[in-house]
Amino acid sequence: MNAINTPVPKTDLAVTHVLAQLLERLDHSAVPVGPEQYRSVVMHLVDEFRDVEPGTRLGELLDAYPAAAEVYENLNYQHAGLCRSALDSSLAAELGAREAIARAMRRPDTDSAAS
Repeated sequence: MNAINTPVPKTDLAVTHVLAQLLERLDHSAVPVGPEQYRSVVMHLVDEFRDVEPGTRLGELLDAYPAAAEVYENLNYQHAGLCRSALDSSLAAELGAREAIARAMRRPDTDSAAS
């Protein structure tokens, strides 16, 4: 008989919280941060996100730490897109694109006018 071991999601977010807080500090540091230090923190946070249980507590943590939320969103992009991105900036980008397309469609066709 083969037993399948399914990992139990972590509910204790203490380590995740510390890493998210550290990443936020590195992001806002007035002193230059070495890329290896930054990468190390991000990779540890990625490992934590793989095991953590989604839910309200994780959502609150991500709301409090935007840098960690961006990492989480990028990890889960294939499933949910940019679901944690600010709606205002997404909407502004869409409206800007629509306006640019409308302006391009109103321009006279310079190639056919030259023929």
